[in-house]
Amino acid sequence: MTIQGALTILMYALAPFLWWILGALAVLVLVQLVARLRGYRALHYRCLGTNLASLAVGLSGLWWIPAFTHSKLGYVATAFDWVAMIGAVIGLTIAAWLVLHPLSYLVRAPRYVSLGDAH
Repeated sequence: MTIQGALTILMYALAPFLWWILGALAVLVLVQLVARLRGYRALHYRCLGTNLASLAVGLSGLWWIPAFTHSKLGYVATAFDWVAMIGAVIGLTIAAWLVLHPLSYLVRAPRYVSLGDAH
């Protein structure tokens, strides 16, 4: 199969989910932009709850990804199927972290710094 053929199949497979993908991308960009404008830096802010919540969202993908695609987890039979499912779960975990981590910063970050607190 040529690369063009594979991309054509991918395009037809993603077409029903295009609005979901674009909506999720818009939320991701908006949250990142607002948080960065308020001082968020990914490697300087730590939140264990966000890490655990992202992991839970990723693992929940084992239940709802097959349901979302009108399939069943039992149909994941070959090694390639499992690699694809694990890749989807890892991608979902990373996407959830990229949204939840700056959101938790926006909720927990101090709204202002008084002159006496600045160092």
